[in-house]
Amino acid sequence: MNPAIAVTFMVAEPVNMPMSLETIAQTEGAKEIEVRPRVGGIILQRLYNEGAAVEAGQPLFLIDPEPFQNALNETRAVLLEQEVRVLRARSDENRQRQLLAENFVSQRAHELTTTDLAIEEAALQAAKVRVQQAQLNLSYTTVKAPVGGVTGRSQFSEGALVSANSSLLTTLAQLSPIWVRFSFSDNEVARFGGHLNEKNVRSVRMILPDGSEYQQEGKINFAASKIDPLLGTQQLRATFDNIDQRILPGQFVRVRVIAGESEIVFRVPQVAVLSSDFGRFVYVIDEQNTVTQRPVTAGDWIGKDWIILDGLNRGDRVVVDNLIKLSPGKIVEPQLRDAVSSSSDNVPS
Repeated sequence: MNPAIAVTFMVAEPVNMPMSLETIAQTEGAKEIEVRPRVGGIILQRLYNEGAAVEAGQPLFLIDPEPFQNALNETRAVLLEQEVRVLRARSDENRQRQLLAENFVSQRAHELTTTDLAIEEAALQAAKVRVQQAQLNLSYTTVKAPVGGVTGRSQFSEGALVSANSSLLTTLAQLSPIWVRFSFSDNEVARFGGHLNEKNVRSVRMILPDGSEYQQEGKINFAASKIDPLLGTQQLRATFDNIDQRILPGQFVRVRVIAGESEIVFRVPQVAVLSSDFGRFVYVIDEQNTVTQRPVTAGDWIGKDWIILDGLNRGDRVVVDNLIKLSPGKIVEPQLRDAVSSSSDNVPS
């Protein structure tokens, strides 16, 4: 007769747990901006380190300002000339008004000088606008960061000719907050009880590529109002604080969403759940200390536990170790997991 195999078991106890699902997601900057010049010209200098964080308004590139300085000087000269024209037209209008009062000129002659003054004053306003535009163009030769964020690789080197509004100089990504895009299939959405949004989602957690859970909890900031007919999914997006800039745009992560009504489930260690050609199962100890295979329906992982949706009953003794030695019908020598832990704690060091 084969000796009984020593195993440790846990007693299955139901827990009331909100519905949760995990899915693959991808991160993106809350603001991802393409930096383009507003004026064209030769790049004289790159004023930032590629990949470095910059503040809003910090200079990034210097475009040759000399042509724009010359244009500003020219418009200022035209403005000065126009101011002189206005003074002369105003003087003529004053003189004609005095002569009209003494009946030395006709009303028509005075009206002509008044019209000339109005034309010159309008031209003066246009000259002032051209000076303002020239000053603006000169300021645009220093390309500044529109928002704070992390810079990308420079697409042009010093000496390159760039075009206004079309040449892509670099990109800028705002990393805090960080956004995470993901989706659920229509079947998964139905398991949650229907359309997901910021009101019925209780919690959003992010699991990093190394398996650790991100310390900050996220919030839904976008939920599509319908199922995508091409993909059969509902698109969602969550926002997370990223003050230490640990998360970078473009990373693949996992998100765990908790929503919907609570349900009665069981939590068992991941090591206790095995797989076969017929699906997942656990070993359960009966009253004769014989193990049998119990098919189960597994949900998601919570920490080191697996959520069992169906297949277990309250009080079932589930084997959690020495599983490799077991097969249906084996007789075991069971010991409660908590009792094993307590006896281990009492061993003197």
